[in-house]
Amino acid sequence: MTRRQPDTSAGLCATFGSSSAPRQRAAAVAPPHQEYTPEQFTQPFCDFMTENPTPFHVVDYCKTKLHDSGFQELPSRESWAGKIHPGGKYWTTRNGSAIIAFTVGHAYNPGNGVAMIAGHIDANTAKLKPVSAKPVNEAGCIQLGVAPYAAGLNPTWWDRDLGIAGRVVVRNPNTGKSTTRLVKLGWPVAKIATVAAHLSQPAFFGDGNLETRMTPIIGLASAYSEKEQQPLGNPGEFVHSQPPELVRLIAGELGISYSQIVNWDLELYDFQPAQVFGMRKELITAGRLDDKLCSWAAMVGLLTVRSRKDDGYVRLVSLFDNEEIGGKLRQGHGSTFLPATIERMVESLTHAHSAKTPYGVDILGQTYARSFLIASDVSHAGHPNFLENYMQGHVPTLNTGIAIKHDPNGGFSTDAVSAAVLMRVAELIGAKVQPYQARNDVRAGGSIGPILSSLMGCRATDAGIVQLSMHSVRASTGALDPGLGVLFYQGFLENWEKIDSEYAP
Repeated sequence: MTRRQPDTSAGLCATFGSSSAPRQRAAAVAPPHQEYTPEQFTQPFCDFMTENPTPFHVVDYCKTKLHDSGFQELPSRESWAGKIHPGGKYWTTRNGSAIIAFTVGHAYNPGNGVAMIAGHIDANTAKLKPVSAKPVNEAGCIQLGVAPYAAGLNPTWWDRDLGIAGRVVVRNPNTGKSTTRLVKLGWPVAKIATVAAHLSQPAFFGDGNLETRMTPIIGLASAYSEKEQQPLGNPGEFVHSQPPELVRLIAGELGISYSQIVNWDLELYDFQPAQVFGMRKELITAGRLDDKLCSWAAMVGLLTVRSRKDDGYVRLVSLFDNEEIGGKLRQGHGSTFLPATIERMVESLTHAHSAKTPYGVDILGQTYARSFLIASDVSHAGHPNFLENYMQGHVPTLNTGIAIKHDPNGGFSTDAVSAAVLMRVAELIGAKVQPYQARNDVRAGGSIGPILSSLMGCRATDAGIVQLSMHSVRASTGALDPGLGVLFYQGFLENWEKIDSEYAP
């Protein structure tokens, strides 16, 4: 798997790096049957992480890459009847923060299975409150009202350079219609400052209260005139309850009047770019690895799949929002998004195949029974300073391969059969997989596999790329791990139909 191939790193950076970089459509599609090595994905992954801090930005990035690779959009508000055909490539979104992309085999028949990989693109963060303006107190600092999302605002968020990004609802004054626009300010805007060790007990953090101690500083009142500090708009309008200079910055970034801003979903993020480190640059440090790491690898794996004319199955990647808070919103993994997409897809394909083939529970049941899901969320790499927190023989290492996650109490969907499937993938492509299970006296956690597999009734496993410092504002993985993930997910998507034929029902 790590054999040397001609260096195409520059091409990969153009194809899978920043969606904001200049590009040509002809160069954006991966060459057919191109062989890659893990090293070639390191810089494109770092570029992606730096440029796409929020779920909205990730979905926009994926839409660009999918469009450039010949995928067609399936708007959820429109009928899909007659629009999906064998050999086609498609994508659909929900809420602008979740996306599903799939390809249909040229030899597809109704009832054939789906090779699925699912990840999540939300991350622990701090989101702006509905009323984010804060009164200026005696210290003279302008502060921003934020609330923790999942495990955001944990102690690793202190003294970090924080950016602001997200989406803004904008109303066109001429038509009265509203649209959403993405925004990302190009410099650190906020900081949650610790208090001097001399002034607090415990040192630096005081009591660490999330409401009173972890309010970000975004400026100094002395830098603005009294007029500039006055709320914008009229009482009752959204902008009236936001920091006026932040409103002006967001409007300026979008090239609109602040009066056009109806609302926004904005969040803080670690501004430092993703980059390699280590004496031989064998490691990556980045914010938001959980789970943009696996999600990016899965989507790139789909885009680099080598298709054949005799492919009969569907290959699909689904990236959800809101996993970190349980996935129970409409764009989360506990929603109808994935099952409904598969059902609409199968219905369209069944009707296109033959007017005599009835679509219903029978065809759908066959589809799920022949399908397989990799719930692709990150896993824990072995920590050299905390090995006592791991069980012997269950210590995944960086730059080695994905970890198959086990939990006898159902926190993960893996069983003997589904683990064997991934071991067979590894055998076919010359990769390695690693087992992970938590100690009996350590909370195992959980992910998206159990919920998704129970919704659809398909075989499933939880398996993902390994990382250090999970849920920290800044984490680490191996420099080869993004590429190892891409090649493994590509191998699964290419070989599931063969592997399915090897297993008795």
